[in-house]
Amino acid sequence: MNTLFIIMICSWLFSLNATGQEQDSIDSSPSADSASSFLGRLHQVQNYLDSAARRKVDPRYIEVPEKPWRVILRYKENIVDVDYTQGLDFPEYNEYMEWNLRFKPPGGSSIGFWAGYRGTGISYSKSLNKNAGRYFSVSSTGARYGFNFRLRRFNTDETVFTAKDYVNGKMEEEPIKEDGQIPSPVWIRSVYLNGYYVFNGRRYSQAAAYNQSVIQRRSAGSILAGVTWYQSSFDYSDMNNGFFMLIGHGTRCIKVHQANIGLGYGYNLVPFRGFVINAMAMPTLSVYNRVKVYKYDFNYDLFLDEEDDPEDYGNWNSETHTWDNGKTHRPIEMGEEDEGLWLEDLEYWDIEPETAYSMLQLNLDLRLGIAYNWKNCFIGLQAQFNNFNYKKDNCKVNLFDAYARIAFGVRL
Repeated sequence: MNTLFIIMICSWLFSLNATGQEQDSIDSSPSADSASSFLGRLHQVQNYLDSAARRKVDPRYIEVPEKPWRVILRYKENIVDVDYTQGLDFPEYNEYMEWNLRFKPPGGSSIGFWAGYRGTGISYSKSLNKNAGRYFSVSSTGARYGFNFRLRRFNTDETVFTAKDYVNGKMEEEPIKEDGQIPSPVWIRSVYLNGYYVFNGRRYSQAAAYNQSVIQRRSAGSILAGVTWYQSSFDYSDMNNGFFMLIGHGTRCIKVHQANIGLGYGYNLVPFRGFVINAMAMPTLSVYNRVKVYKYDFNYDLFLDEEDDPEDYGNWNSETHTWDNGKTHRPIEMGEEDEGLWLEDLEYWDIEPETAYSMLQLNLDLRLGIAYNWKNCFIGLQAQFNNFNYKKDNCKVNLFDAYARIAFGVRL
């Protein structure tokens, strides 16, 4: 059932209650007969959804509420944390330098509502933050399946910079750690698509804890099988960040595409009637992990032979990408009065991107859900944590993506 069809069905069902109340006053005109026929079809759809919801579960463990409509008010907080690490290796000196940028943008707060019939509905939310970027999500949960889609895009220049220097494998001095800003914001985009299958769907329901379309009556658990597609990009190509690109081997943008499969377990604990606590853990293994690195080449470099004299390089030829002495990279003069003036003469150009298929990666999908039902009302608290990481040569990027949501709803 595609998304458009779901929305159409939901809209029809929404109109059913309002129009059904007027049905008795409709006369027997041809237009009335047509309206009656339309309402009859809607009743058939309604009855099908009701019977399907009850047919797929064991009523001793899962209760399907008599009132099928739900209206839910939600507040959600999204958190993203990105660690970007680059290393510079100098084998002739047995020295290795590592630097790290950590980005933690403001949490993306939003408030919205969900309204629908059984497990089918529509939602809308409004962001409460101006600097949290854009966030979009879609989810659906049935007796034996679950589906999640999340899209997050943001930029930030707030960072924590850490540098470490190793000689002969040992840290030479205490790490340098500073809070500050990079010259131009880094853009980070992530897309998360996840689906899972519940083997014991008759007695165990994820929906009981995460969208309250059903109520878990007795404790139960199930093995879960899941598939995840994840892609993200980390882009700081603005030349105001030229220094970071130089010490990062020319790297300006990293894109990753990752497919994961996993096997996990979920459990619903019901300590007393109407209350459920769900915990789910699913380790996933990436079976496809492509990393594409986009780079610039420069006419300057930070670290070259000590014998090089910057004054011997002469002028730069933009057509041949060489200096007068035939070399392609001129060392940057650091610690002098004109330090930083090299940026005015810095030239750069795209080089062929590097594509690598890295080794298997182990990621983790953790979820926690709590819900309490009383009469025709319910309240829920849900949280989800995902960790993705990828590595190429001396470059490592770790992305932590999590959200917490509180919801209050009524059944109609």
